[in-house]
Amino acid sequence: MEVMELLYDVNEEAKVRFLGFATETTRYDFGIVYTHRFFGKPMVVCMQTGQSTLLSSEDTLNPKHLQEIFKLSCLTQANELSQFFRDNLPSMPFQDQY
Repeated sequence: MEVMELLYDVNEEAKVRFLGFATETTRYDFGIVYTHRFFGKPMVVCMQTGQSTLLSSEDTLNPKHLQEIFKLSCLTQANELSQFFRDNLPSMPFQDQY
């Protein structure tokens, strides 16, 4: 059996925000986990599909990236999410993690 080296084991009380909204064609449900890990980026989880990513407000400026991550069928949906996340994710400076 291969030896494993534990890299970290951290307990943290994180702030979690659940947001749901609907457009004319689509319903969205997300959980946003704010933590001191991940270089200050919140972890965003689509509650419908389980898809998740680390997402900063700067990342929201690229709708095609959102379309790929959340497996959206069209760019219109990605643009809707881009606007939603720009309005709801805090602008955070990059934090050194290591």
